[in-house]
Amino acid sequence: MNRIKLVILLLFSSVLLFAGGNKENDIEKKQVTGVVRLTGSALFPELIISGEEHAWYIAKEEMNKLNDFQHRTVTVEGEETVREMKFANGWSAGIRRDLRNIKIISVE
Repeated sequence: MNRIKLVILLLFSSVLLFAGGNKENDIEKKQVTGVVRLTGSALFPELIISGEEHAWYIAKEEMNKLNDFQHRTVTVEGEETVREMKFANGWSAGIRRDLRNIKIISVE
């Protein structure tokens, strides 16, 4: 009977460890400046703001705000989500920066 209680206790404690999550998806308000580019295919288009240091992917629901500003330099403010991409074998595939809830500050 004690072994069954021990196994149940270990199972519940392992579930609690994984429920804590990780800090991979930190969200912060950020102001970015860069050139708006359209990438992808006709079925899966993506708008990207290419800055000097990073590139930010615009959320699908926000694309209509920047669609008319392709090949122009914009400054926007939005919520940045940073996450590390991984290949199937576990190796790092780089970092992806997403922007959502954007507000256009200026267009050049």
